[in-house]
Amino acid sequence: MKHPIILLLWVSLLGWACTPPHHQDEADHLKEHVDSILNPVPDFSGVILIANQGKPVYTKVMGYRNFETQEPLELTDIFELASVSKQFTAMIIMMLKEEGKLAYDDVLEKYVPGLPYPGITIRHLLTHTSGLPDYQAIMDEHWDKSRVAGNDDIITYLKKYAPPAVFTPGDRYEYSNTGYVLLASIAEAASGQDFMVLCRERIFTPLGMESTDIRTLDQKLSLPSFAWGHIWTEEKQRYVRADSFPSSNYTLWLGNRKGPGRISSTAQDLLMWDQALYSDKLIPAASLREAFQPMKLNNDSLSFYGFGWVVNSDSDATIVSHTGSNPGYSTKIVRFLDDHKTLIILCNNAHREMDNLAKQLEDIVAHH
Repeated sequence: MKHPIILLLWVSLLGWACTPPHHQDEADHLKEHVDSILNPVPDFSGVILIANQGKPVYTKVMGYRNFETQEPLELTDIFELASVSKQFTAMIIMMLKEEGKLAYDDVLEKYVPGLPYPGITIRHLLTHTSGLPDYQAIMDEHWDKSRVAGNDDIITYLKKYAPPAVFTPGDRYEYSNTGYVLLASIAEAASGQDFMVLCRERIFTPLGMESTDIRTLDQKLSLPSFAWGHIWTEEKQRYVRADSFPSSNYTLWLGNRKGPGRISSTAQDLLMWDQALYSDKLIPAASLREAFQPMKLNNDSLSFYGFGWVVNSDSDATIVSHTGSNPGYSTKIVRFLDDHKTLIILCNNAHREMDNLAKQLEDIVAHH
């Protein structure tokens, strides 16, 4: 396709006008490298932000907020984060642990009694090593889709239909949205507060993340700056709103779930979040480091997923990241902890080249 045009492109490094010559050369070099990757894919729709020491050094906005009306995207537009939301769920758990309201090795049964899955700890849930079955499969099979399900409904159906565990807790890594649903419910049980209130009062508001929230469909519809997810259709030879496809319906009838996703945000708010993780604003830095450590499995091998973060095992540098995928959306945040660099990619047309683009951009940021 040839239609989405670049609507905003600016490069700054501690201020354009007063940037020292050698820094300007670095900024120009970075721009050339990133543009050489993005220019061959003109139908990419989304926002890319690269920061160094918390300062944006490259931002690019391409494509449309709505392909049907061709409303251009803006840097401040709000995207579904999908599973990038998991790092916020993990942070709420870590904050409650700091307050002594729970412990990582507490068993699930202590906070959510009656589930037929013994031996699972909060640590297993955080690191996707619990062996829990997929809640969405059970809900898809049995739930009345004219109703909207939340965490309590999901827990009720896990108890009622008792799908078998996939493996013994701690035996291996297997990505589990079920685990993060239960983490949100554990947070509510341990704190006595609704999970959404916890996120707002303890993370979003203190950090000034004014565009970030867990939103209902009606709330998204009321936002003029919401970037709607789109999917390419061969039949129509164009991008179509993802919520017009039956495959997206689960986002409606599971629309009250909390924990594994549903946070929507902007690139700028995510940079605030990223920078807060270099400070003691939320939890002490020493406690946060545990989130970026691999998980030791029962056989003493390592699984490279910490608390809401994938830990890069292919580099001597400390790099943590997470991706997100919802109908029409692909998102990623990468944090280069040793160099204090950040890469944020928010895409609202689930671009076919997203994985390749992300890998190339990570390589550039790592070596620039």
